[in-house]
Amino acid sequence: MPAALPENYYAGLDLGTSGCRLIVIDGNQAVQAEARVIYPAHAEQTPELWWAAVQQVMAELPAAIRSNLQGIAVDGTSGTILLTDVAGNPTTPALMYNDARALEQARRIAAIAPRESGAHGASSSLAKLLWLLEHYPDQPHAHALHQADWIAGKLAGQFGFSDENNCLKLGYDPVRRAWPEWVKGLVPERLLPKVYVPGEKIGAGICRAGTTDSIAAFIATGASALGDAVTSLGSTIALKIISDQPIFAPEFGIYSHRLGDKWLAGGASNSGGAVLLQHFSRAALERLTSLLTPETPTGLDYYPLVKQGERFPHADPQLQPRLTPRPADDVPFLQAMLEGMSRIEREGWQRLHELGAPYPQTLRTVGGGSRNPAWMQMRARLIGAPLLASRHDEAAFGAALLALEEGVCNTPLLV
Repeated sequence: MPAALPENYYAGLDLGTSGCRLIVIDGNQAVQAEARVIYPAHAEQTPELWWAAVQQVMAELPAAIRSNLQGIAVDGTSGTILLTDVAGNPTTPALMYNDARALEQARRIAAIAPRESGAHGASSSLAKLLWLLEHYPDQPHAHALHQADWIAGKLAGQFGFSDENNCLKLGYDPVRRAWPEWVKGLVPERLLPKVYVPGEKIGAGICRAGTTDSIAAFIATGASALGDAVTSLGSTIALKIISDQPIFAPEFGIYSHRLGDKWLAGGASNSGGAVLLQHFSRAALERLTSLLTPETPTGLDYYPLVKQGERFPHADPQLQPRLTPRPADDVPFLQAMLEGMSRIEREGWQRLHELGAPYPQTLRTVGGGSRNPAWMQMRARLIGAPLLASRHDEAAFGAALLALEEGVCNTPLLV
């Protein structure tokens, strides 16, 4: 009897804010191995820290899997960027996704960038790149690389490439699929990476172009058809839906990533779990949730916010939190907050639909809020779309799917 052929495996690496996660799947998309490394508490996130974590999770794979990897793709935090020399050695620190020091650089970008560009704001990777160039002018810079780009470069043994999703905040034009002239006027063109479709093969090895952590998490849910929507119920409420056209409305914080032949449009409200934790401990939330009566609305009209200001679905920096009148009982108070968040989500989907995206045909949920059945019931009633279970809740699984499918332009998942 002939020996069985070795199985082929496909790996996804997720570089998150607190650690590195690896998931390996086989050709049938079944998970075959997992590994995770948590970054040391309060550690500065350096490229060397990321690479050490990647090496550690890769070392945990069985030898039979490591020797039969056919593809690997990396996702990383959106907007995290550094400069390197020709060999990929860092020539600057890495500025993280939430670093907002580049205020003056953001003003320069705002003066010339189209309104629909993803490069607006002090936390954009383009603003941070300008800041790095100005503060490290005498280094042998050769490549501007995002977190996922640098790790993928280490794995591939070559640098200078990125993907369409990570490059959105660097000023890349996903409609024309090109670097705009206004970006080339701000930074040396030689620093800009060659841009690939997520999942597209890089060179002759097994490395595939990656994506951002939020896009990988979306892919992991199983959402793939026009009108498939995903809500992330975390500290904020983030909405994403597959559209047949890009939606750009920066006045509402709405922009679109390219996904193969379709688009992923979305926005995020400042409401969400952070507001709940401002008023309740996690233990109290768990205890009170079992007492909620979602079939009997409270009649209270709340707009839960941590502080003044909203970006989506209402663009109003002056909008005040609305959490009164407060019942004496914590149960209706919590329920009214969740009802208000459910209305915010519905208005978000309506806003996206008004601007040209489909209204949700299916709705999947990720994040801590997805474990609250009462909230799920309120949302289902208000939004009116079938609530489906997510296939997987780890971004690393979405990255592994990219590694398997060799580019979302060719995958049955997203065309």
